Amino acid sequence: MHTHRKPAAGFTLIELMIVVAIVAILLAIALPSYTDYITRGKLTEAQNNLAAYRVSMEQYYQDNRNYGGATCGVPAPTSTSLKYFAITCAPVGGGSTAQAYLATATGDAGTSVAGFTFTIDNSNNQQTTAEPAGWGSGTINCWVIRKGGSCQ
Repeated sequence: MHTHRKPAAGFTLIELMIVVAIVAILLAIALPSYTDYITRGKLTEAQNNLAAYRVSMEQYYQDNRNYGGATCGVPAPTSTSLKYFAITCAPVGGGSTAQAYLATATGDAGTSVAGFTFTIDNSNNQQTTAEPAGWGSGTINCWVIRKGGSCQ
């Protein structure tokens, strides 16, 4: 009499190791791209707030014919409205009747945007004056949005 045994069910150790290796390779490829994607999303906070701040400063200029005193005529956005950047503004020349300004957004330390610095002035000159390694080198005459110094 023959006894029929059920075939063994499940996966062998080799099959499981192959799956683990494939997942590790995919993760090694996908994770850096994902973190860059998240960082690019955070950069828009600085860029959008600097652009909006410039509009506010131009409205102030239309009413007062100058950009204000020691800290610019319009208060810069504060940490309550910003999550990843700090924005400052400095009038350029003229004291309380400054005819130019430079607004700066600096990435907060300890975040993925640390090392980024963006500026805009009264003539709408946009610059990336600092960025982490791999994102560009030196001052770039636009706001960087991708690695390699790409502005588009």
